Amino acid sequence: MDEFFLLLCLCYQQPACIIRAQVIPMEKRQASAVRVHTPTPRSVVKPGPGRPPVHSETWSKVSVVLFDRQVRHLDRLAAGLRGKNGKVLSRAEIIRALIDGLIDSGMDITGAGSEADLRARIARRLGTPYR
Repeated sequence: MDEFFLLLCLCYQQPACIIRAQVIPMEKRQASAVRVHTPTPRSVVKPGPGRPPVHSETWSKVSVVLFDRQVRHLDRLAAGLRGKNGKVLSRAEIIRALIDGLIDSGMDITGAGSEADLRARIARRLGTPYR
């Protein structure tokens, strides 16, 4: 017998949604795909409290482990931008811009054998020797 349950999804940036999920016995379970959020037109959704979503394309929320030094550097970059030209960029916006810049560069990173190797290749490409 198939059993279903409902999940209430809450995100501070998006309206609440309910997902219908099926209970699958352990022996039948397989890896499931990542749920991708598709923005709905603002005219359909009543704006909720807090900051409105600013994304113009589909997106997924992911968790990434960063080192404390990387977080401090991102914060310094954001503060520097704010102090220099008054523009406010969040950590996420800086990270997305760095990833898109790498993608747009067309750099082939398939030969990198490790995180350190990839970091060195990117640093060389940007003209800064990796320590």
